[in-house]
Amino acid sequence: MSLELAGVSKDFGGFLLHPLSLSIPKGEFFSLLGPSGCGKTTVLRLIGGFETATSGRISLNGKNITHLPPHQRNTHTVFQRYALFPHLNVFENVAFSLRLRRAPKDTIESKVLGALRLVEIEHLRERQIHQLSGGQSQRVALARALVNEPEVLLLDEPLSALDPDLRMKMREELKALCRKVGSTFVLVTHDQEEALQMSDRMAVMKDGRCQQVGTPKEIYEDPANAFVARFIGPVNEIRGEITGEDAGLLSLQSQLGTFKFKKNGHALEKEVSLVLRPEKMRLLRQRSTAQENLVEGQIQELCYLGSRTEYSVRLPGNTFKVFEQELERSKKKSLNIGDKVYLSWKTEDAIALQSTSLQNAASTSGQPSAQTPLEVSP
Repeated sequence: MSLELAGVSKDFGGFLLHPLSLSIPKGEFFSLLGPSGCGKTTVLRLIGGFETATSGRISLNGKNITHLPPHQRNTHTVFQRYALFPHLNVFENVAFSLRLRRAPKDTIESKVLGALRLVEIEHLRERQIHQLSGGQSQRVALARALVNEPEVLLLDEPLSALDPDLRMKMREELKALCRKVGSTFVLVTHDQEEALQMSDRMAVMKDGRCQQVGTPKEIYEDPANAFVARFIGPVNEIRGEITGEDAGLLSLQSQLGTFKFKKNGHALEKEVSLVLRPEKMRLLRQRSTAQENLVEGQIQELCYLGSRTEYSVRLPGNTFKVFEQELERSKKKSLNIGDKVYLSWKTEDAIALQSTSLQNAASTSGQPSAQTPLEVSP
């Protein structure tokens, strides 16, 4: 059983959601990730029946639901602002749809208490909505959605209004809730960390097009293109030219030196960029000839964040971000601004992408670049 989108599009005149095909298995936590205006909320509204598709088919467990109204789809949407009824208490908010369907009194009682118990707010059943905290309000909205036992729960940035500590807690609880109830969860978010932490799989979107679908690990470590690489997290970039191949490794000639990298399945022309994640790089206090790749730099800035320290390292014509875990850093010599250091990385940790596409992505990804573009050496 699954949720299927086959060539689904939506033309608003000024914005076009290009044909999208997705298959989301029952019980999967699936996220739609992208910047504002990319079309992710449009996809959610199409699934929920709040928008009508211009073309394509939406099916749930083999049943065509493309043109069914929301209440006939066995889906439920939790909106960003929860849309709770202020004149009803917690119990009656959750019971509202059951009363609308004229469910028996004992059924309403058992289903509502079961839903409240599921989200751990049974003790708040008589509480008025204005007496609730943000986290409690979100739990009421979830209980109201779950009381009807929907096959698909649609979540429209439900955590964005919560403070950071509560948001982290609710991420864990939502993921656990998905496992417990067995429904399919589809989350819309622009928060990369949120999508990485909660998703079984995710789709990254840009300008009405799906750029890549995969697990968080696949998308983070093997992005399909430059936009995905930049949007999913900070990157460092070395631009240069491919000069040869030896034993399955390609050579990149750049202003910083010559580096080896593995073929990764992407079609590459002569000018490419090696993309390196800050946490994949090692910060050495002294030169080591045993390292695969090595460049010399100088500490420009540093920021202690508890579990890790983030460094900005100035290189010739470039600045790299490097993250060093606190456990690793505490065993080494402390660094200060102005200190000379050496950066190294494993050959398999470098992601090769087309240089031109990476430059174009910098202005549209919503992520600040970790460096100034490095000119290709002659």
